[in-house]
Amino acid sequence: MKQYEAVIKIMEENGGYSTLGELYKEVFKIEKVKWGTQTPFASIRRIVQDERFFFKLKPGLWALKSRKENVLKRFEITNIKKIDSLEFNHSYYQGLLLEIGKLKKMETYVPSQDKNKKFLEKPLGEIASIDKFFNFTYNEIVKKAKTVDVSWFNERRLPNSFFEVEHSTDFKNSLLKFVELQDFNVDFRVVADKRKENLYNSIISMTAFRSIAHRVRFLSYDILAELHVKTVELNLIERNIY
Repeated sequence: MKQYEAVIKIMEENGGYSTLGELYKEVFKIEKVKWGTQTPFASIRRIVQDERFFFKLKPGLWALKSRKENVLKRFEITNIKKIDSLEFNHSYYQGLLLEIGKLKKMETYVPSQDKNKKFLEKPLGEIASIDKFFNFTYNEIVKKAKTVDVSWFNERRLPNSFFEVEHSTDFKNSLLKFVELQDFNVDFRVVADKRKENLYNSIISMTAFRSIAHRVRFLSYDILAELHVKTVELNLIERNIY
């Protein structure tokens, strides 16, 4: 079997699509495929960019052209040009964050109102590693923290990172949450389209957010997808899978 055929096989078994990370985890399990390279991950990245067979749905997410109609129907996409305006955009990036956190050995949490939303076709609640939020401080602060889009906790059950995915609003609500949590030694990250970075910079520079401005980082969708892929790569290398 040729390399591109192996990639196609994995996508077909997954409903016609796959994240790069999932391809990395599954494609090397197929026997009788010769990669003949010291950089097999790079080979897969090159393969999925072959427009004869594949098309890009989102950063880090690819699908088969032969299954295009079926894949778009699965996600209720009527026009590929309008994909970024869909609600599943938000839960897709939440899912990537949950998977990255678990690979980093963190406990991961998603708010109760988001647990039934889908990362591709799997509920976010099934991807998160914990169902109940850790009560790490005063109740009123915990109540606010529980609304953050994705939370990572360390082995001591203390918060490590808080992530807010901003797809359609202006960052203010997310940043106000971080202001309430500023007394804790955590990383604050805002995830959004690269095109919104100038808006983010104008909002974070407001006096109201001066106390956290140096601690919040903007993370674009593309960079998050790349982080997901690289985290999977590192995990596989450490486990000596391929």
